[in-house]
Amino acid sequence: MEKLENLSIEEKIGQMLMVGIGNPAYIEKVKRLILKYKIGGVLLYKQDYKNYKELNKIVNELRNLGKKLKVPMFIAIDQEGGRVNRMPGDFKNLPSASILSKEGLVDKASKITGKMLRKTGFNFNFAPVLDIKRFKENHAIGDRAFSKDVDEVCKCGMVYINKMKENNIIPAIKHYPGHGATKKDSHITLPVIEEANEKLEKEDIIPFKKAIENGADVLLVGHLRIKNVTHGYPTSMSKSFVRKYIRKKLKFNGVIITDDIRMKAVRILYGRKRALKKALKAGNDIVLFKYNPGDEKLLNKIIEEVKRGKIKTYKIDKSVRRILKLKEKYKIENEKIPYLEELPDEINQKIENIKNKIKGNENGENQKNNN
Repeated sequence: MEKLENLSIEEKIGQMLMVGIGNPAYIEKVKRLILKYKIGGVLLYKQDYKNYKELNKIVNELRNLGKKLKVPMFIAIDQEGGRVNRMPGDFKNLPSASILSKEGLVDKASKITGKMLRKTGFNFNFAPVLDIKRFKENHAIGDRAFSKDVDEVCKCGMVYINKMKENNIIPAIKHYPGHGATKKDSHITLPVIEEANEKLEKEDIIPFKKAIENGADVLLVGHLRIKNVTHGYPTSMSKSFVRKYIRKKLKFNGVIITDDIRMKAVRILYGRKRALKKALKAGNDIVLFKYNPGDEKLLNKIIEEVKRGKIKTYKIDKSVRRILKLKEKYKIENEKIPYLEELPDEINQKIENIKNKIKGNENGENQKNNN
């Protein structure tokens, strides 16, 4: 892995960026952005490919670009299962975290997910969800959470994390400090957590704390405002929150990544340039954003601000050290991934086994209730 001192300012800033595609028309533009700004990671969405063959082609194109950079790239996906499914249609979808937890199948399901992601060329997954389930299934978190019980969330979360690690997939625990504590959706508006911070620390933050104590390497901080704590800022944009509540209280020395700063919760408040600048200055190590035309101008302005001392280089160095350490730990490389014609059938059979087990359990429960 390349050493920090061998990277230019532009290359260091590039390491702190993860660009989402989400539109096939933008793939070539993102590839040019990667080469020009030495981007450290790419997030793929289901819209970017029609099938496994197309996914394999795109992943290998990105990996080939990564080999041209000094530091290999994260190739990420947001693959929870349930209603957050980013895999192509060739692959069947696993049930939601809530169902898997209830049926005692988190171990088997996360093992399948880990293998599927590794074999298709991903090395980074935005999961597990460690939020606590408090509202209906269709809530922003809802059935994406393992349980309403804190201990169950902790247990399932660690199983999921370990299965990702066994497959050399970096798991990003989310959405700190707990999206389950608010009814609003940060994709649409800025949610406010009304609960007292003491209650959050005794409930919502516990799964994150346990995961960190047991070796979680990446924490995703959500766009949430906590009453009387973040003083109007989203947690992702608050320097004092990142420093006090993540680095000091949680004693987390790993990589902090933001949720997508193009979500309305942030975009409406700050606009594109200010949001990126504020996220970097807040102390996040990686800023995630979905690509938009015009991002070159935005990145040029950020580089200029760093060179003018508006964003401190010593803070950038701290973040890049963490990123390089993470990439080295997981032996991130961008070698070609083979296309395995039999892979979808192999994965789908395992998913069907899980679904049949759930169906069998439901039928057994129904018979029991009818007797």
